Amino acid sequence: MKGQNPERIAITIVPVSPKRWRTPMKLPDLAELDAAASLVYQQMQPTPQYVWPQISQLLDATVWLKHENHTPTGAFKVRGGITFIDWLMRNQPQYRAIVTATRGNHGQSQARAAACAGLRSTIVVPYGNSHEKNTAMRAFGADLVEHGEDFDAARAEAVRIAQDQGAFLVPPFHRQVMLGVASYGLELFQAAPTLDTVYVPIGCGSGICGMIAAREALGLGTEIVGVVSTEAPAAKLSFEAGRLIETQTARTFADGLAVRVPVAEAFDIYAQGAARMVAVSDSEIAAAIRLLYQGTHNVVEGAGAASLAAAIQEKTRNIGKTVGVILTGANIDAQAFAKVLDGGIPRH
Repeated sequence: MKGQNPERIAITIVPVSPKRWRTPMKLPDLAELDAAASLVYQQMQPTPQYVWPQISQLLDATVWLKHENHTPTGAFKVRGGITFIDWLMRNQPQYRAIVTATRGNHGQSQARAAACAGLRSTIVVPYGNSHEKNTAMRAFGADLVEHGEDFDAARAEAVRIAQDQGAFLVPPFHRQVMLGVASYGLELFQAAPTLDTVYVPIGCGSGICGMIAAREALGLGTEIVGVVSTEAPAAKLSFEAGRLIETQTARTFADGLAVRVPVAEAFDIYAQGAARMVAVSDSEIAAAIRLLYQGTHNVVEGAGAASLAAAIQEKTRNIGKTVGVILTGANIDAQAFAKVLDGGIPRH
């Protein structure tokens, strides 16, 4: 695996049932996706997608950048929060509070949507989480709880808090979240229907699953490539093994990729719908952040730049082709961004 230090990643097989024993989640049709998109657009505008000449020249391809760094929370997750909370209010109206775990963008999404619906939100983050993402979640009305060393430990604490408080536990992946997120896929495919390949970062999986859902609903043949960190490769390892695999650590400054345990429901979708997985190192991600700022003057966080890093890694595959790159978010702390622009790699 390119850029990986094998001494830093310990692999553990997750004791789950074989994938064939689970019933895969039904993908939505175009009518369902259009209805979800209409709901999303009640609270935000579609984001733009542009062909930036410096990026295209570097890759010797036509490269469309999808600007999910231009949403009301600075990340694509806002879309899924809108559709999920709408579903919750219609189907579980007895709940007046939600609890969820996050590294930041999912939490902002759920906190924002909960506040719009008059619900309380408690968001659990690991110790050492992004200060600026924490501040943003509080600004959206969340009660913030710090617990554990990583996302997966925070996720376990969120389960406990939801049980103690009688609140609704919002999972990291849910069909209603995927429906909202898929609206960015519809926007990109409708603007650029001849895409050969799209690169999508993977954390818990709603982004790549939403893109797969949009492609299938539109009947397109675009390759969808998942992108992980070399330091958090659980989704790639699982994809290649055909079964869920977790890692004991997920130490990358691209916090949106820092997941040790794949989500089974998402895995069932991208295991079938993705063409392949690419792992990128922190140094490759940092270089992509610098390139995006220099070439487009857009601020993009680590996970958001990972897709471009993967496209650069696969440059020879894409020469002369039309490629989509999902910039999933902009929410990088100022200090970390300054370090990247100065040629460094932030601590994690």
